[in-house]
Amino acid sequence: MFEPTPYRSPWMSDDLDDVRTLARTFLERELVPHADRFTTQGAVDREFWNKAGDAGLLCISIPEEYGGGGGTFAHEAVVAEEQARAIDDGWANQVHSTIVAHYVLAYGTEEQKQRWLPKMASGEMVGAIAMTEPGAGSDLQSLRTTARRDGDDLVINGAKTFISNGLHCDLLIIVTRTGGEGGQGLSLVVAETADLPGFSRGRKLDKVGLRYQDTMELFFEDMRVPAANILGGEAGEGQGFIQLMQQLGQERLIIGLTGVATAEIAVELAIAYAKEREAFGRPILKFQNLRFELAECRTETLAARTLVDHCIGLHLQGKLDPATASMAKYYGTDVQCDIIDRCLQVFGGYGFMTEYPIGRMYASARVQKIYGGTNEIMKELISRTL
Repeated sequence: MFEPTPYRSPWMSDDLDDVRTLARTFLERELVPHADRFTTQGAVDREFWNKAGDAGLLCISIPEEYGGGGGTFAHEAVVAEEQARAIDDGWANQVHSTIVAHYVLAYGTEEQKQRWLPKMASGEMVGAIAMTEPGAGSDLQSLRTTARRDGDDLVINGAKTFISNGLHCDLLIIVTRTGGEGGQGLSLVVAETADLPGFSRGRKLDKVGLRYQDTMELFFEDMRVPAANILGGEAGEGQGFIQLMQQLGQERLIIGLTGVATAEIAVELAIAYAKEREAFGRPILKFQNLRFELAECRTETLAARTLVDHCIGLHLQGKLDPATASMAKYYGTDVQCDIIDRCLQVFGGYGFMTEYPIGRMYASARVQKIYGGTNEIMKELISRTL
C-alpha cells in the first residue's frame, strides 16, 4: 500500500475522509494479503463480496431505503482511489456498485429496486452487465442477442464476451434485442443467473492484465427470463439504447478517475525507488534527466487530476454532459498509460518483473483505453460537439 500525493480534491469532505479510512482498512485486511492467491485463481473469493457488503462498501452511493450507503458518486470515487492505492488488480466493484446498481436505481420499477438493490448492497448478489458481443463492441446498435416473447417469458439467445464479474454474477443486465434493428430495438433485461436453464458461462478469459478480474464469455440458449424483468417493466421495452447512453457518462468518469489515481501511485512508486536505487555511487534521483522526467510526470498527472476533479464536481451537480465525460475518460486513461510506462523505465529491468507493482500496473493499464468505449470513440463523441 502506498501513499498518494498530498493534493486534496476540492470535492473531498470529512465524511469522505472517513470513507477513505474504511476502504483502506478493509482492503489492507481483506485484499492485499490475498492478492497473489486471487491472481492464481483468477478471481477474488466469492465470500469477498459478502465481506465488502458487511463493511458497507458495496452500493455506497445507493439510497439507504434500498440497502445502500446513501452517499454520492464522490463516495464511489474514494473507494476507487483506495483500490488504486492498494494496487488492486481486478475487484470489479465499479461494475457492481457504480454501474449495474445505478441502472437498477435509475430505470427499475419500485418492485425491481426493492427486489435487487438490497441484495447487491449486502453482497448476496454480484452484478454484471452484458453489452459486448463477439461481433460488436463500441457500436451498441449492432448487437445481435435476441429476446423473443413467449407468453409471460422472454426467450433469450446469443453470446456475450469480455464480461467483468462474469464468474460470480448472480444478477446480470443483458443488452438484448426485443424489437427491430438499430437502437430502437434494444432493451435491458435482468437475469437472475442462479440455476437458470439455458444460461452458461464459457471460458475465463486469459488477459494481459487485471489478472484476478473474473472476465468471461457468457452464453444464452433458449434462456427463459420473465418479461417482467425488462428493466423498467413494460415502459422499459425498447428503451435500452437511451438508458445506456444516459448512464455511460458515470461509467466513463469512474474509468478516467481510476486512470488518474493509478498514475498518481505510479509516480510516487517511481520517486521512492529513485531515492533508494543507486548507480555510479549515488541515488539515481540525483541524475538531472531522471529528476526532470519525474517532475514532468507529477505535473502531467496533476493536470489530469484537475480535469477529472472538475468533471466530478459537475457530475455531483448533475451537470456533466457526455462530451465532457468522454474527455475525462480518454484523457485520464491516456495519461495513465503514458505515465506508468515512463515510471516503469525508472525501475529498469525490475520494472518488467510482475513481483514489482509497477509491472502489474503497466499490464493492467492498457485495457483502460478500450473498455467503456474506446478512446477513439470518445474523441468522436467530443468532435460532434465542435
